[in-house]
Amino acid sequence: MSKRQVQKMLQLMARGGPVELTSPMASVKKLARLAFVAQQFGYEYLDVRQSSGRNGALIMMIAPDPSPQARARAAQNWAQYPNAHDGVSVPPLVPDAFELLKARINFDLTGKNAEKRAGYAAVGVTFGAGLLGVRLGGDGAAWIAALLTWVFFMAILGVVFVVNRKRNVKFAARLQAAGFMPFTEETGRVRYLPPGTQLPGQPFAAGPYGNQPSTGPYGNQPPTGPYGNQPPAAAPAPGAPAGYGQQAPGPYAGQPAAPGPYGNPPATGPCPTGP
Repeated sequence: MSKRQVQKMLQLMARGGPVELTSPMASVKKLARLAFVAQQFGYEYLDVRQSSGRNGALIMMIAPDPSPQARARAAQNWAQYPNAHDGVSVPPLVPDAFELLKARINFDLTGKNAEKRAGYAAVGVTFGAGLLGVRLGGDGAAWIAALLTWVFFMAILGVVFVVNRKRNVKFAARLQAAGFMPFTEETGRVRYLPPGTQLPGQPFAAGPYGNQPSTGPYGNQPPTGPYGNQPPAAAPAPGAPAGYGQQAPGPYAGQPAAPGPYGNPPATGPCPTGP
């Protein structure tokens, strides 16, 4: 996580709407660090996906969390770190919260959907091996070569499948121990969400945020987790963006949301990678 990445993220967050962070060179660890910083200033991690482009960039979505606990935490941190926009003067990493974010991001990337993709890949390998045998002449030697190719790639897929499943079991156990609950989306995708979560639909598709009451992106959340009980919301520090401490008018301040899945369209932009 570089200074420029944090600066860019905080600039996008200052607009007050959902934000998508894209970085071709991003890793789960970097995204978890960015999500942790976002949590300190009134935002919450929503979801992550891998782009369909050749670079396979990871795209993470965060959104404002107007719950009293998040607002109080943001006001407190803006007062304590008024120069956070420099990308350096940010709250120190809390290991437990960071590990939970890593587990959530990893599971969202390599959960049941990854297992389905492995199944589709196995079908593709089988079809490709059959096509190879035909193109090599369709005789005995050709089918032996095709079979060996099929066995080789299926062995690789098998190793990847087993490794991913073991990792997902570990991530799920960590999240369950922290009170996270499994949630199955309409597509069959399983995710682990914080206590009190109400998240039907998919964050990256037309989803619940445009028409939901102002209860935060995850519904009403009790003051639990790595932050514990938070003090009452305070007035924002000088220079803090509108929406922290005292919320600016908009879909999170009791006004009806504008048309669209999120009210205000998400602020998007590349999250520049460090050197």
